[in-house]
Amino acid sequence: MLRLDETDVPLYRWDGPPRVVAAFSMRLGGVSDGPFASLNLGIRSGDDVPRVLENRRRLCAAVGADPGRTVCLHQVHSATVHDADRIPERSFLEPQESPRGDVLLTRRPGRAVVAFAADCVPVAVATDDGEALAVCHAGWRGLLAGAVEAAVAALPDGPKRAAIGPCAGPRRYAVGAEVARPLTDRFGADVVRDGHADLPRCAERALRDAGVADVDVAGICTIDDRRFFSHRRDGAPGGRQALIAYLGAAP
Repeated sequence: MLRLDETDVPLYRWDGPPRVVAAFSMRLGGVSDGPFASLNLGIRSGDDVPRVLENRRRLCAAVGADPGRTVCLHQVHSATVHDADRIPERSFLEPQESPRGDVLLTRRPGRAVVAFAADCVPVAVATDDGEALAVCHAGWRGLLAGAVEAAVAALPDGPKRAAIGPCAGPRRYAVGAEVARPLTDRFGADVVRDGHADLPRCAERALRDAGVADVDVAGICTIDDRRFFSHRRDGAPGGRQALIAYLGAAP
């Protein structure tokens, strides 16, 4: 289940496995302005960097994450997985070069992992016992590359749960034949209707095919809902929201 937490930094929180803290940010509660208003988290978006870093500080504070132990990737629409526990700890509040990839895994309590999006699908998947979790960024390219399946495969064997956050919805994400054909070949004829792709359905199907039986879907379209950044709706320049997740301490 995803529930709205309307604090100073509004978030959709995932009530997932025990010990798993995961939340999907909105564009509200930050300090950026113009096309980046207000909680823009994308350091390469063209926004004023100090404002982005303040937005990141606010996000971490809202979810109880230590920014000194929070890691992200330079996302490239791939199925490349990185083990966050092997990446040297650097502050999320400082500009930095990040590894290239789209899936981050952690088993270490307190090591927060982040996936950015602005229409693409953010996915959190965790073991049922709360011992390991992964976050994934998947647009249509990443879905076809197998990013979601790679996130599941990176986790230990056993039952898993997942959450699909706000992303471009099936009534608004228009695609041409060059995208529609491989998506329907991979995920089924019903994932494209009237020239519009159902990215969350593709992600859910990928999760279930990979053995994840329990999947929560936000069902919120970032193109329709102006509480979120949307590249399709607004073009560039524009901001990024994020999925942030970490494991709490063992009881």
